[in-house]
Amino acid sequence: MKSIWLRYKNASFLIKTSIAFILGIVAGLIFQEDAAIFKPAGTLLIHLLSFVAIPVIFLTVVLAVNQMDLARLGKMGGKLILYYMATTAAAVLIGLAFALWINPGNGLKLPDVHVEKPATPHVSEILLKIVPENIFQAFTSGDLMAIMFVAIVVGIALSSMKYSKDSQMEKYGELLNNVFQALNKMFYKILEGVLLYAPIGIFAISATAFGAQGWGTIISLLKFVGVFYLGIIVLWTVVYMSFLKAAGFSPLHFLRDTRDAYGTAFFTSSSIAALPIAIKAAKNAGVSETTANFSLPLGAVFNSDGGALRMGVSIVFAANITNLNLSFSDFVTIVLIGTILSVGAAGVPAAGLVTLSAVLSVFGLPLEIVALIAGIDALIGMGGTASNVMGDVVGAAVIDKPRKKLSA
Repeated sequence: MKSIWLRYKNASFLIKTSIAFILGIVAGLIFQEDAAIFKPAGTLLIHLLSFVAIPVIFLTVVLAVNQMDLARLGKMGGKLILYYMATTAAAVLIGLAFALWINPGNGLKLPDVHVEKPATPHVSEILLKIVPENIFQAFTSGDLMAIMFVAIVVGIALSSMKYSKDSQMEKYGELLNNVFQALNKMFYKILEGVLLYAPIGIFAISATAFGAQGWGTIISLLKFVGVFYLGIIVLWTVVYMSFLKAAGFSPLHFLRDTRDAYGTAFFTSSSIAALPIAIKAAKNAGVSETTANFSLPLGAVFNSDGGALRMGVSIVFAANITNLNLSFSDFVTIVLIGTILSVGAAGVPAAGLVTLSAVLSVFGLPLEIVALIAGIDALIGMGGTASNVMGDVVGAAVIDKPRKKLSA
């Protein structure tokens, strides 16, 4: 029994999760709706990963900001923003181009399902949420933007203490820095235990999703899924690989070294849950610890390439079902609104459905379309989340220190 446990413990994480995912599909097709019995095991995995992710986000950002001067902080943040704008624009354009070419949604009819109109937040409301009324509220509500704000403020304050001319203040700064370092190590140790359970949770998530949907729904929306994944292939092979080559990384080596990051994101459909693994994978690929700890938590909150690509395909899909002709300016408006609404929700499973509902309501499109897409949300969410995380990891590599060219 001990030897079996050791083999399981030491086996490749990607292999374990891949086997669990395939077994989950088989179980879902066999048990169908009865596969819902496995759902608690999958929910437990998401809870465990979220439990670890929130403190890891906070601690890694505090330590990253603490380790760099303000000039470098501003320079790195500016590079990240430019990178996010470029990849998000590319993702939207790729999604729109393939969707307009292949036209998913032709011939489909709306199901007789009522979907309530979601409340569309004002831009000012989204901005005000960044600054919490108090520190504890940010953590109890799980608001990622507020947590990031607190982490950056604490990191800047800690940095000013460490480099203060007052010896007593400097001493306190070093003491607090050691405390944050120790807490960070502790939560990564907890993460190691969570990852041992991950394959079981992934099996449950897969079984539940495929058991509820069956092949009928998947086949009826196969065109939509095909367009989406075709766009992802182009996004990865053209956009991401070009950025990696320009940064001096070997694309093939980089993909190999970071497979645990986008593999975990694919199976869990949560970039926040995969964040600790993404940070570790980026370091394994050669990204500096300071850059990985700073850029990846920001990317998990603010960057959503997969969601942007999904939005482009979904809007064309909705327009085709309703025989609605949208102008170029309409598409631009849709992209802008969708981007604003998706800020802070990139790492949450199924958040794309909420964002899509809000965008559809703005343009008067029937929200029943969301019910159609919800049937394949698991398949779309997996690929989209993997792209979100991959885009974040590539972004960390792009803004990292210059390096010599590597052979592919």
